[in-house]
Amino acid sequence: MCFAKLTREDMFIRSALLLLIVVLLYTPGCTAQPADEARPRNVILFVADGCGPASFTYARDFLRYRGRDGLALDGILVGAIHTYAADSRVTDSAAGATAFACGVKTYNGAIAVDTLRRPVATLLEAAEARGMATGLVATSTITHATPASFSAHVPDRGEETAIAEQQLEHDIDVMFGGGAGFFLPQAEEGWRSDGRNLLAEAAADGYQVLRTRADFDAPLQMPVLGLFSRGHMAYEIDRDAQQQPSLAEMTARAIDLLSDDPDGFFLMVEGSRIDHAGHANDAAGHLHDILAFDEAVAAALAFAREDGETLIVSTSDHETGGLTLGRNVDGRSMYGWNPEVVERVRHSNEHLGTFLGEGADWAQVLRENLGVEDMTDAEREAAGKAFTARNEGAFFRALNEMVARRAFLGWTTGGHTAVDVNLYAFGPGRDRFIGHHDNTAVGLLIADLMDFDLKAVTETLQRQAVE
Repeated sequence: MCFAKLTREDMFIRSALLLLIVVLLYTPGCTAQPADEARPRNVILFVADGCGPASFTYARDFLRYRGRDGLALDGILVGAIHTYAADSRVTDSAAGATAFACGVKTYNGAIAVDTLRRPVATLLEAAEARGMATGLVATSTITHATPASFSAHVPDRGEETAIAEQQLEHDIDVMFGGGAGFFLPQAEEGWRSDGRNLLAEAAADGYQVLRTRADFDAPLQMPVLGLFSRGHMAYEIDRDAQQQPSLAEMTARAIDLLSDDPDGFFLMVEGSRIDHAGHANDAAGHLHDILAFDEAVAAALAFAREDGETLIVSTSDHETGGLTLGRNVDGRSMYGWNPEVVERVRHSNEHLGTFLGEGADWAQVLRENLGVEDMTDAEREAAGKAFTARNEGAFFRALNEMVARRAFLGWTTGGHTAVDVNLYAFGPGRDRFIGHHDNTAVGLLIADLMDFDLKAVTETLQRQAVE
């Protein structure tokens, strides 16, 4: 029947069907899988912990000041997510990462368990069930909230010694980050009270265990566990390249190892210390870790463009610090911000603390490491009183305000905020992420694209927990 002979009723039905198809295919957050859409073979999920939209603007504008192009992430921006937890409009990293890892809402502090504290399956576990290679990379302790939420099940994120045990039980192929202290007994400068040396146990189970930059640079084979610091790895602004690899280097090395698996791989990469600098209101520490994160994404994009079968998704679990560019100074609204002020800062607050022992010339330390040559009387008094009282929190707040006032940056909190965060995607299935989503959609969409059966794995986990 030709179109000209359609009745008005036929045309109405046809139009309604076409409209329904459009709605199903393009409604943001819709999880219906188009039949002809290519599925990825590999997935790399990036998490810029504590990095909100203003933070990415900050990093991009700093690069522009330096005469460079924008962020690697800019070309793959597809949408945004909201981040609230089951018990709070402001999420923590544990609940936020559990949403990504498991596709469920849970309470703040929960590591891959639901609101009833029952274990729920993670993307990493589903990938393992499919025979895929798996990896975790972070600049925090590898047992910290985000990597833990993909590789353990505990009701409280603080249970990092238990998380370390569970991570090794998973036989994850590649783990790079910090946190050796949670794998070592107290007698060996660790934090374990049970006397176990999990690094020795891992080596006995076939892991190649790395502790130094030289170890990392040597030929590697899976499974490999690289822990390059006792606690968190250094901020990028402080990192000694002879001692610790960068996030981009760890990411590239992980991809190189994992991509040899014929069944594909799942890799989670976290720029962990972006968040820590946001909590500290440390403008320079925050900036340089964002730039390091973007370099890691660039390394993964180079692989994905050549590979053609790799889905890259990047987002943030929440925003931290309430950063803004432009602020009031002495009652005046400043239209602009000064990147050159941040450029003069040489170290994070954390590292500056190592120069500030009792009796140190703190003003000289600030001149040399913050580039602050023009302290006001009020600034000198506030910092001096805090230093004399050995009040570290007040001292660094005074330092941060010196930088922020001169740079015209603002911070609203030392905690998290509820603002929406950016969502990025590249590769097979990227169109599924276009638009605004709940944070749980990140995990659910990846699971759907990879044909992971999270429900079946969850049922097995919960049955085992009861047994």
